[in-house]
Amino acid sequence: MAKVLMKGNEAIALAAIKGGIDAFYGYPITPQNEISEYLSKHMIEDGRVFLQAESEVSAINMVYGAAGAGKRVMTSSSSPGIALKQEGISYIAAAELPCVIVSVMRGGPGLGGIQPSQGDYYQATRGGGNGDYKLIVYAPESIQETIDIMKESFDIADYYRNPVMVLVDGLIGQMMESVDLEKPVKERFLPEKDWATTGTRNHPGRRNVANSLHLDPALLEKHNFHLQEKYNLIAKNETKFEMVNMKDPDYVIVAYGTMARICRSAIEDLAEKGINVGMIRPITLMPYPKAAFAEIPENIKGILCCELSMGQMLDDVLISNKGKHKVGFFGRAGGMVPDPDEIVDAIINFESKVVK
Repeated sequence: MAKVLMKGNEAIALAAIKGGIDAFYGYPITPQNEISEYLSKHMIEDGRVFLQAESEVSAINMVYGAAGAGKRVMTSSSSPGIALKQEGISYIAAAELPCVIVSVMRGGPGLGGIQPSQGDYYQATRGGGNGDYKLIVYAPESIQETIDIMKESFDIADYYRNPVMVLVDGLIGQMMESVDLEKPVKERFLPEKDWATTGTRNHPGRRNVANSLHLDPALLEKHNFHLQEKYNLIAKNETKFEMVNMKDPDYVIVAYGTMARICRSAIEDLAEKGINVGMIRPITLMPYPKAAFAEIPENIKGILCCELSMGQMLDDVLISNKGKHKVGFFGRAGGMVPDPDEIVDAIINFESKVVK
């Protein structure tokens, strides 16, 4: 199929349909509104469920119910809206229900602004809900990669019975790129959803319950151990990253999403100045690609973590580096998107950026 020009948010919505979505529940917030607008038009005509809830809290609990019934279900929102969904996300993760959550980040904290940001890294990877739970978090850098991940996310959520978050910033949501909507993705064998709450007629002899309440502390601890085993399996099987220009680099940049796109241009500009710079680009933020840091050559001058935030991924970079190399930080916030020249300057003046 020939490539077509699509806006990021609309491509996300169409990819969800191609990924087999059964139902969508959401509430409007900029800069992700085109996702729900597109789905409101196309879901119902395809015989699928679309519902604009009265709030973000209602939307995520509707996701809980539909996921519990075994349906492929999705919600989308932006930073403050995702914050309101955190309790429900914790419940869904605890009940081991699959769903896909799209978060289109905007500047914060608080209501902040509607310009692109990466200030929700903690929110996505650490979670604002209670307890020891984890999401599978993807951070694509292009609309094509976002489409590919969206189509596969429903399978991954079903396979591991775990929520998947696709984390993009407002720039990816609002920009337009040429994409191939028919690009194939990895096929997975998916077991029957014999846990779904579809009625005792479908499950003779037993009554399925989707629940996150365990009043017996011994049973709750056992459940937590089970979840950790699953998260370890996810880390083993699903960690994704890209290594860019990593043959004998002088410096290594770590960046994801839109910032990684900017850093690619900076790396080309630095090469013209005789400075060889490589990049580690995490594609999964949870699980984080710690193993990639073991591939960094011993003789580099330092690692520069670049983010559209005040330094949230920086924590994972420091943990993964294990004190081997100097680590510097460059960040912009509030919706300010840097030029490649700013990254070039940060590498040239690396010692002034060192944090540890």
